[in-house]
Amino acid sequence: MQIEFLGTGGYHPSERRHTLCLLLPETGVMFDAGTAAFRLNEAVQSGRVTTRHLQIFLTHAHLDHIAGLTFLLPLTLGGDLDSITVHGLPQVLQAVQEHLYDEALFPVPPDFIWQPLDGAVRLPDGSQLTYYPLEHPGGSLAYRIDWPDRSLALVTDTTASSSPPYGEFIQGVDLLIHECYFPDELADWATRTGHSNSSPVAETARSCQAGRLALVHTDPRRTDDDPVGLAGIRSIFPAVELPEDGAVLEF
Repeated sequence: MQIEFLGTGGYHPSERRHTLCLLLPETGVMFDAGTAAFRLNEAVQSGRVTTRHLQIFLTHAHLDHIAGLTFLLPLTLGGDLDSITVHGLPQVLQAVQEHLYDEALFPVPPDFIWQPLDGAVRLPDGSQLTYYPLEHPGGSLAYRIDWPDRSLALVTDTTASSSPPYGEFIQGVDLLIHECYFPDELADWATRTGHSNSSPVAETARSCQAGRLALVHTDPRRTDDDPVGLAGIRSIFPAVELPEDGAVLEF
């Protein structure tokens, strides 16, 4: 199973990272639709996405996670996909439909299927997707997918702690994708903004016995190779990666 990191940054795009958008091409599942969502067009047209029915799961309605929904119109108008279903909490879908697609902002509404979340979702490949509410200004969701032989979880946007409320939800996950916006020297900013800094993310992965940890939603102002302090994270949880846009992980 592969996951493509179409976009790995937070808040706003930078020259190095677009905002969050993750794709499971073999299942036709996408998490969030940040500014990197334009890259879905190439993934579909190249044949990497092996289904004509895309399902997008939104964590929340902040602009850095939904702006790319407006980039997907050609996929349905051009016939590349038969359907795009957007899943999210009812208030999130309402905000997107009423504001992002306000006629003055986007006068051609997309032919999406808007599907409010109401319990676990059974995906076409037989796996099960579940979700958990996170603490974040305006709210957010963590997602988890379980297959018979592997599992994956995405946690963004929230403030990690050594014993996070969502710890049981992600317990034993094979691949934990967790936001890590700030390095430890800016831990106070993590608390103030509802985001995470390095050491608590590593401690979360360790305490929840994750198999691997991939860090996303990093600070776009940091364009260097190591915006989060990987050495410190590895001293707590060695099996950590910092994917950049375009990275593909096997899990």
